[in-house]
Parts: sequence; C-alpha cells; structure tokens
Amino acid sequence: MNNIQVKKVVTRKEMDDFIRLPRHLYKGNDCYVPDLDLDIRSTFDAKQNAGMEISDIQAFVAYDEQGHAVGRVAAIVNHAANSKWNEKNVRFGMLEFIDDPRVSEALMKTVANWGQERGMTHLLGPMGICDFDKEGMLIEDFDLVSSINTIYNPPYYPQHLTRLGFEKAADWVQIHVKVPPTVPDKYARVARFCRNTMGMQLTTMTHRQIEKEDYGRQVFRLLNEAYSPLFGYTELTERQIDQFVDKYLKMVDLRLVPVVFNDKHEMVGVAVTMGSLSDALRKSKGRLFPLGWWHLLRSLRWKREHQVELLLIAVRPDYQGRGVNALFFDYLIPMFNKFGFDSAETGPQLEDNFKELSQWKPLDPKVIKRRRCYKSSILPFLTTSSIEKKEQKNNS
Repeated sequence: MNNIQVKKVVTRKEMDDFIRLPRHLYKGNDCYVPDLDLDIRSTFDAKQNAGMEISDIQAFVAYDEQGHAVGRVAAIVNHAANSKWNEKNVRFGMLEFIDDPRVSEALMKTVANWGQERGMTHLLGPMGICDFDKEGMLIEDFDLVSSINTIYNPPYYPQHLTRLGFEKAADWVQIHVKVPPTVPDKYARVARFCRNTMGMQLTTMTHRQIEKEDYGRQVFRLLNEAYSPLFGYTELTERQIDQFVDKYLKMVDLRLVPVVFNDKHEMVGVAVTMGSLSDALRKSKGRLFPLGWWHLLRSLRWKREHQVELLLIAVRPDYQGRGVNALFFDYLIPMFNKFGFDSAETGPQLEDNFKELSQWKPLDPKVIKRRRCYKSSILPFLTTSSIEKKEQKNNS
C-alpha cells in the first residue's frame, strides 16, 4: 500500500487529474460516454452546486509511485438524506481506478476515514449528492453503449467491491424498447378514458411558462413528491430546483417533455425525454472547446441520434395507477416517430419498483444494464487492510 498515495484534491492540477483520469482508463472503449469537464468542476463549486448546502463533498485522487493518477473518488455526506432515512452513510461517487486491488482499497479506505471523521458508520455507493446524479455501478451488459445520465465502468469494478466485502443495497435496471409505428391499443384506450372521463389534459410547456408561470418549479416539486419514497431519495431544495430548471429545462426540446394536468389544473405528471447525446459526447471527449459544443448542438438541434432517452416519468402519488402514463405514451410514440427515433431506453429504475416497470409491458420491453448500489460498514477499512496483512505475512 505504501506505493499508492491518495491525495485530497486541493489544487487545480489535482482537479485536472481527477477529471482527466477516465480519458486514459476508457481510451478506445466505444461504450463509455464521458461527462463534460465543466459539469465535474461545478459539482465541487458551492456557487454552482446548491446541493452543497445540505452535503459535504471532497474529491480524492490516487497516485502511483511515479506520480501518475491511477484512481479517483468523491466522498459525500448528504446530511439531509441521512436525517430522512435515519442513517449515517458516507457516500462514494465518481469512482474510477485501474485494475489493481491496492488502488481500489486505498480509495475506499480514504472515504471510510473521511466519513468516520464526520461521524459516519457505513459506506454507500456509487451515489451522488443528488438523486439525479449518476448512481449505481454497472454489473452486466458492459458491451452496451452508455448514456448521458448513467455510469459506465469495466467488469472488474464490481469484482473489486465484492472482494472488499461490499454487499448489495439496491439494484436498478434499464428498459430498452423499439418505438412502434402506432400507439398500442391499450395505451390509446386508457388515454381516451383519462381525457374524456377524468378530465386530464396533456400539454407541453413553453419557455415563458417555465420561467414566468412557475411551470419549471412545479415539475421538480412534483418529482420530489413522486420519488420521495424511493431508495435513498432526498427532496431537492428550492435552490437546487432553480438550478435544475435553469440547467436542464432550458436545454431540452420541450416537445419531448409533456406534462399532465388534472381537471383542477394541477400538474400531476411529467415525462422528460430527449434524443440520445451519447455519440455527441463521445465525439466531444467531455470538452466543450474547441469543437465539443458543435457536436452537442448538432445532436440537440439538427442531426439527432436514432435512440431517444426516457430520462424519467413521474406521477403524483394520488394519481399513480390512474392512466397518466398512457397519456404520455399516446402522445410520445407519434412524436418519436416524427423525430425519427427507432428505439428508446429508460434511465435506471429500481428493480422492485413494479408499478414503474409494469408500464412498459405493451412495448415488449427488454431489461438491460443492471447496476448496483453497494453498502459496507466502514469498520473493516479503519483497520489494517487485507493487502497490508498479506504483505506483512510475506515479509515475516
């Protein structure tokens, strides 16, 4: 362990090492989709990340004896989540490392010690500050292209965590479907019932409505309400909501973001979808300049990819199971055909969220890309490591 040094990221060079490490690890891997450098930097900037009002976060980089970056991790204590779920978890996220058990163990040991200093008792991850950050380590389908909102990692990552004693805390899966040429009858029939009998109406928003009529905040308040019972979820603060509205709703094509209102004009459902940016992000290599912005703008505005990302569907709890999802599909399937999308892929969905998973049945869904959140007591990482014990035994 002595030849692996884990350093707290303090300088700009260390942050550069933190950001650039994946470029070396995934060089030549066509399945990996990079984050934008600017997004990573903003995660650790309190002015740009309102989540830091309820969380502590620290980036670390592991270096070998030649001074090369060989691993990285972000340690996070989300105080709001721990309070809500009555836990003392230190989360780990943005985890990357070479295939060397000394590196993965050194990173986890660093997170454990950092967490213990703050009174934590367990390690949990990969997770972020916010539940809309990337979560869950990929444990299968490593040959499938990743997406803008999911983690990609090599097959050896889960092997390392299992060796370190981590156990499953939760699994997410994604759903892949072919976009049908017409709306399946079940969706169309239920959608008509919702409109004609229950008085529900689907519409799309304008930018003026998002900014001036509070529709943007309504969307994220609805997400808070709909997702509150789900594993690890922490409600977004008003400042976080404002940042998400400004960052995301102004970027997406609003024709692909329908909302549903009830007969009292209360927002009861939202679906956020967008054309895949995987190819554009790979071409950009995570950098907006000098030409990364062009690939992203081209994909967003003109030459779209063939797959659409079903980032999320949220329905107010008292309207779940009442046909709101059918209204979304009745609208979106013709729109997807108009845009030229031939397939669709959801974001990660909890494997035991049967209500959400059942909505895809009329589309002959395929379950793909299982990913896992791991948990462990921090105590094993505060004692002599297994590798150190083996080295001590060999030296005796």
